[in-house]
Amino acid sequence: MKLFIVGGNSPTATDLIEILRMQKIPYKAPPDKIFNPDEGVAIAKMITDYGPTQLINLADFISGNHSALKRAESSEERCYQINAKLPVALAEITNHLNIPVLHLSNSYVFDGTKKLSYNENDDTNPQGIYGMATLEGERAIRRHPDHVIIRPGWLFGRKKRGLIKSWIRIAKRDVGNVVASRRRFSPTYTGDLASAILAIAKQVDCNANVWGTYHYSSLETKRENEFVQQVIKYAANHDSVIYQLLDSISVSETEVRAPEILNSTLSSKKIFDTFGIKQKSWHGHLQKVIKLLYEGRTRAKGFDSGVKPNELDEKEILIE
Repeated sequence: MKLFIVGGNSPTATDLIEILRMQKIPYKAPPDKIFNPDEGVAIAKMITDYGPTQLINLADFISGNHSALKRAESSEERCYQINAKLPVALAEITNHLNIPVLHLSNSYVFDGTKKLSYNENDDTNPQGIYGMATLEGERAIRRHPDHVIIRPGWLFGRKKRGLIKSWIRIAKRDVGNVVASRRRFSPTYTGDLASAILAIAKQVDCNANVWGTYHYSSLETKRENEFVQQVIKYAANHDSVIYQLLDSISVSETEVRAPEILNSTLSSKKIFDTFGIKQKSWHGHLQKVIKLLYEGRTRAKGFDSGVKPNELDEKEILIE
C-alpha cells in the first residue's frame, strides 16, 4: 500500500500521518497550497510521479476551524474551490490513472430535520454554501467507479479544538454562563476517524469490493449544551477557576440557524457491517485534548517546572 494524501495539513490528516509513520506505511502528503483545481495537469503529474495505490482526499474548507461554516457564506468561491472543484479534478485524475479514491465528506449535505440519526440512504438537502459545495464534491467522486466516501460526525482532536477552547474561555469570562446551540451532533475524535480511514484503505488494498458511501462517528450523540457541560467538567480537573465555578455553570440554548443544522447525528451501522469498524467512546479523547490545552498553555508561559496548572494564577491559564 502506497498512499497519496490531499489535505495533509488537516487535523484528521495529522493523526492519519502519525499512524502511517508508526506502521511504516509509505505515503506522500504535499502542502495544501499546491492543490489548485484549476491546474489539473500539475496535480496529475504529482500523483503520477509518486505512483500511489490509493489517493485519500482530506481537504476541507472548515477542516481546522468550525467557525468557517458561517464564513463559507461570504467565501463561496474559496469554499467551492476546496469542497467541489478539487474533488472534480481528483476524481477525473484518479479515474484516468485507475487509482481508487477515498474522500472525506461531512454531515452538512443533510438539512438536519430528521428526528433519528442519518443513514447513507437518506436524501440530501444542504442548507448552506458549505453543504452545497460538499454535495457537489461527493457527486464528482461518485463518477469514479472505485470510490469510498466517508461522512464523519462532528470532529474534535489535538489539532481541532477551537470551539472547546472557546467554551472554556467564555465560562471563565462570564462566570459560568455559556450559550450553546440547540443542535444535536455526534462528537468524533479525529484520531478515531483516521484509524477508520486506514482500516478501509487496507481492505481496499486487498481488492475488496466495498465502493460506496459510509458514515462514521464515535459512540454517544449529544446536544451541544450537554457536550459543553462535559467540556467544563473535564476542564475543572486542570483549572482552579473552572473548578470553583462548577456549581454555578449555566448553559443556555439558542435556536439553530442555517447554515448550521439541528440534527447532524449519523448512524455508523453500514461501516460496521461492511468493514467491522466499531464506534469508540469520545470521552477519554476529550479529556486528553483538554489536558493538552492546559499543558500547551503552561509550556508556552514557561511553566515546565512541575507546577500543576491548577496551582497557577488565573491569568496564566486563561485559554486563548
